[in-house]
Amino acid sequence: MKVVHIVPGSGGTFYCQNCMRDGALVQALRRAGEDVVMVPMYLPMFTDGDPVQDDTPVFFGGINVWLQQQVPFFRKTPRWLDRLFDSKWMLRRAAQMEGTTSASDLGAMTLSMLEGTAGNQKKEVERLVDWLAEHERPDVVHISNALLIGLAGEIKAKLDVPVVCSLQDEDWWLDEINPPYDEQCWDAIRARCGDVDRFVAVSNWFADQMSERLMVPRDVIDVVHIGIDLDGFGPAPLDFDPPVLGYLSRMNTALGIDKLVDAFIELKKVPGLETLKLRATGGAVGDDLKCVEEQKRKLAKAGLAEDAEFVEDFTREQRLAFLKTISVMCVPVEQGEAFGSFIIESMAAGVPVVQPKAGAFPELVEATGGGVVYDNLVEELEALLLNPDRARALGAQGRDSVYESFSVESMAQNMVAVYRELAK
Repeated sequence: MKVVHIVPGSGGTFYCQNCMRDGALVQALRRAGEDVVMVPMYLPMFTDGDPVQDDTPVFFGGINVWLQQQVPFFRKTPRWLDRLFDSKWMLRRAAQMEGTTSASDLGAMTLSMLEGTAGNQKKEVERLVDWLAEHERPDVVHISNALLIGLAGEIKAKLDVPVVCSLQDEDWWLDEINPPYDEQCWDAIRARCGDVDRFVAVSNWFADQMSERLMVPRDVIDVVHIGIDLDGFGPAPLDFDPPVLGYLSRMNTALGIDKLVDAFIELKKVPGLETLKLRATGGAVGDDLKCVEEQKRKLAKAGLAEDAEFVEDFTREQRLAFLKTISVMCVPVEQGEAFGSFIIESMAAGVPVVQPKAGAFPELVEATGGGVVYDNLVEELEALLLNPDRARALGAQGRDSVYESFSVESMAQNMVAVYRELAK
């Protein structure tokens, strides 16, 4: 069985959970003996800061997609001219800007991409599908997220194969788009759900959410939890000398880095937590950099600049080292997320988590026993940081659960079951 994974490429500039999931899944499937081809869109594919070395070209090159959206002339240019903008050096330059764009300003382009061959990138859709038909002839095509659903109709029409679509945090992007494009984009996705044979959400919570928002039956959405490569995740010492509060995610206000800094400042006033430290990593681009500088100024004003560290390097090797230096992990995303790979990575190192009672966080904490969910951030952090024995017990329980149920091999095995059911 040949499976083609179509994924949005990443510049590797921040902790991208979807990119990590896609790269880890493809590599695990290959190790299991499956014939899997990864086809990147927009930018070259990076996994944990390293390029994924496939021979496949990049489709929908980020520069060409933008030009075709803005200038009608480029919607009809010959391939030899498009190839210039898809060159490796041009895409490397574009990758350096990855993460600096805002969904709020990209409503028209998002809608155009969702419209497939009816959109401004029609020739890009046709080029991709023709290449698949000529070079790969897959048995199943798996698209990384619902923002790529505009490809599904043409793939089914020309290749006559099942299409699988992952679901993870698309609502963040779509809800940030400025009106009227926000609802138009949701409507465009709903109109194309019939082109997908099976959706695969990363949590039960998100499956329920997207069933309602996409107006599709819940039984067409499978759930496959994200798994991680557990190699190298040695247990953190958790010696609490001193206690260290950790943060692992893209560093911006939407993901709560400012809330954690505020909580840290309050916690430093608590008797017994005078030596508390803060360590944060996960990358920052564009306006994120301004946010990080604001947090540094806030800490300096409180006289705590020396007690906090913002670590720039967040490659896999650095994360493994980072997790061994912290006592408790917290990424206070108030609205929750579809999953939270940082939760599983933290637990794999035996580090307990403290997360909002929102999104899929309660589902993961209940499934693993590796942390707590809160209504009051400061109170829950204080209680755990002042109780090292409880923190160690939660960390050990979480580590055992992750090794049992959240390995990348488990994720690959569950995904293969979906493929085989559809392919037969």
